[in-house]
Amino acid sequence: MLWSVLGGTVIAALGAFVCLKPGLVWELTEKWKSYRADEPSDFYLKSTKAGGILLALLGAMMIVLPWVLE
Repeated sequence: MLWSVLGGTVIAALGAFVCLKPGLVWELTEKWKSYRADEPSDFYLKSTKAGGILLALLGAMMIVLPWVLE
């Protein structure tokens, strides 16, 4: 149960970071791939925010699930 809670906390924090700072995520992961791109596209920002929300929800489910299944 402890590992599920710790893992869920890490995943939820990562999801919140990705949702709140998609521009920084783009700079760290995608900017180096293109020499012309100055900023991420609107589609990238929206899809990254949606992915961050889903990741945060998954982390919250991992935190709560051990108590629900008892």
